Amino acid sequence: MEEQQNQNTTGTGIPHQTIIVNQIQKKSNGLAIAGFVLALLALFLGWVPVLGWILWLLGLIFSVVGLFKTPRGFAIAGLVISLLGLILLLVVFAGLGLAAAAMA
Repeated sequence: MEEQQNQNTTGTGIPHQTIIVNQIQKKSNGLAIAGFVLALLALFLGWVPVLGWILWLLGLIFSVVGLFKTPRGFAIAGLVISLLGLILLLVVFAGLGLAAAAMA
């Protein structure tokens, strides 16, 4: 009787093992990636008056917020591209302003 009770408590009579699987989770920074993509889109669509400005501003904001999370690679790239886009935007508007002043 004792043998049957021991077998019933363990099920098959084989000692149970607990297996713990630790998987490495890849960290990502969604805000940084979004800022990078929006900055790239703003760089190529900057000639569209309102759309380019909105994309540039959102890319800049998301990249700055993404700097406070890890990993920071895409956030830095998005911030650099956004700042280059801003400089390009200012140069284009300054050129248009000078051209308009020369025509008047």
